[in-house]
Amino acid sequence: MEQLASLAPYVLILPLCMFLILGLFGKKMCPKVSGLLGTTVFGVVSVICYYIALKYFFSGEYQIGETYQQVTLFNMEWLRMNEDLVISIGFLLDPLSAIMLIVISTVSLMVHIYSMGYMHGEGGFQRFYAILSLFSFAMLGLVVATNIFQMYIFWELVGVSSFLLISFYYFKHSAVRAAKKAFIVTRFADMFFLIGILILSYYTRTFDFDKLTFITDGHVDAIVNSDLRTMTFLGFPVISIAMFLIFLGGAGKSAMFPLHIWLPDAMEGPTPASALIHAATMVVAGVYLVARLFPIYTFEAPHVLQIISYIGAFTSIFAAIIACAQTDIKRVLAFSTISQIAYMMVALGVSGYGGVNGLGYTASMWHLFTHAMFKALLFMAAGAIIHAVHSNEMDAMGNLRKKLPITHITFLIACLAIAGIPPFSGFFSKDEILVAAFETNKWVFAVEYFVAGLTAFYMFRLYYRIFWFGDPEEGYEHEPHEAPLNMTFPLMFLAAVTVITGISWAFGKVSFTELISSDFTSYEIHTHWNIALPSIGAGVIGILIATFLYLEKTGRPNKAVSYIKKPYLWAYNKFYIDEIYLFVTNNIIFQRICQPIAWFDRHVIDGFMNLLSWVTNKTSQETKEIQSGYVQQYAWVFIMGVITIVLLSINL
Repeated sequence: MEQLASLAPYVLILPLCMFLILGLFGKKMCPKVSGLLGTTVFGVVSVICYYIALKYFFSGEYQIGETYQQVTLFNMEWLRMNEDLVISIGFLLDPLSAIMLIVISTVSLMVHIYSMGYMHGEGGFQRFYAILSLFSFAMLGLVVATNIFQMYIFWELVGVSSFLLISFYYFKHSAVRAAKKAFIVTRFADMFFLIGILILSYYTRTFDFDKLTFITDGHVDAIVNSDLRTMTFLGFPVISIAMFLIFLGGAGKSAMFPLHIWLPDAMEGPTPASALIHAATMVVAGVYLVARLFPIYTFEAPHVLQIISYIGAFTSIFAAIIACAQTDIKRVLAFSTISQIAYMMVALGVSGYGGVNGLGYTASMWHLFTHAMFKALLFMAAGAIIHAVHSNEMDAMGNLRKKLPITHITFLIACLAIAGIPPFSGFFSKDEILVAAFETNKWVFAVEYFVAGLTAFYMFRLYYRIFWFGDPEEGYEHEPHEAPLNMTFPLMFLAAVTVITGISWAFGKVSFTELISSDFTSYEIHTHWNIALPSIGAGVIGILIATFLYLEKTGRPNKAVSYIKKPYLWAYNKFYIDEIYLFVTNNIIFQRICQPIAWFDRHVIDGFMNLLSWVTNKTSQETKEIQSGYVQQYAWVFIMGVITIVLLSINL
């Protein structure tokens, strides 16, 4: 443990130092040097992360039987609020954080390497690598947090980093608007997150995860020993309100409906940034938050878990339908991300403790791992395609399979994985989610089963439109060619991971019990063919429909759209959710609420203050004449005053 404790601080120190060095001195460096420096340093961070995670899982030092122990490698006091409430900065190691260390370091390192080619020649190259380091530092600090307030601090740093990446092309109005949109929506959600933290910590008198998730006799100790468990507000348990508010923070980061509107617009940032945001950092933070506090949700707020499952189910099908109608390849992948993250939320929502009921938790974390790999692969492959044809639109693509052979094969592997086709990784993790849903909530299972077919359809629609379907009508302005090795190597690496993890026994044997460090009976992952075979069938049907419509350039897609013209337009326009937000914001909040308040402020509040100042000035002008400095006037006033007093006295 001492060896890991000595290495752990470098996981946070190195990327932070890299951010400061590149941010302060990057402009004085050659762009290539800054890129190599940032990539090399994060390569060292990745090696440390892998060493810590693998030693934790396979050394046997941190196991008692089949259960992995939760250990704190370091924990430094930062701010003491009172005797009980202390905010610390530390490094918590358990199966959940260990898996996240692998996910974040792998994807972020591949993004660093990939960006050397994709961002070559771009203005602000050094700034981009500085922000990448900040983003990686923020996400690593978030997942190893020993307490919920440390998580919140790094949570906000992730938000700042995403704002900087989305607005990287700050000279484009669309990029600035997208960054502001992401920042405002997620800050709105984070407000609820902070309120939930304050409620929870006020009554439990702790921020620490080891206390907030410690279970005895089927209850969380920190909550049982407080007044929180018996308190109600408007008929609702306060603990449920607090945990729902915390979930809202996660819903904003993970783009759950109706807080999803920022994520598609986040595509305005560079494609490597999209891969980082959508695969390993920002969007999975909400899933990680619910997973980290899962014992509280399960034992003290089970109704909130049900709400999470329904929100996740609706979001998954909502985003999948929209993805079927988009023509910008990055937006298709953005809505795919929303749908897949919702899948993970569903898995947590239908989960519980022990037996098959506990499978959803493990399935969610496993799908988080597999999805990070193939979604990062999809975004990077999309970047290689955009790099070749200089457009995001499907209409500007087609028949690229021979021109971009490596990108074609790796993209196909990722499509098969996300479509749930064996033996690729997405099949196994998705199968476990469906099993968990089937055992708990048949309605949610039916929705996710349908989403599995939709996912296969829209991904192969995207695949065929890019690599088959014939050349674009206007042809290619420049002959497309394969990306350089520093862009294709990450594609090949992530494709290999996607294939290998699909059949990897190491991750397949990680059980629900091990992941949450409890003493309950472990549940090993295995394929449930009664669920798996129909889900494969749904995926195959989706692929066959996409093949029929988009393998060759025919009039079939237009003919199909003509039968569902209005629903297609709704999906293409994202069901007008953005327009609804604008209407509510401009016509209701600004015009009906803000303008009357502004009028009241200007005319009533300001008018009253102006009246006070006028009365004060007028009074002072009238009274200042008394202080004239003339002795005769003072004597006259004195004599008149004396006469007045005498007369009043006589009358009395």
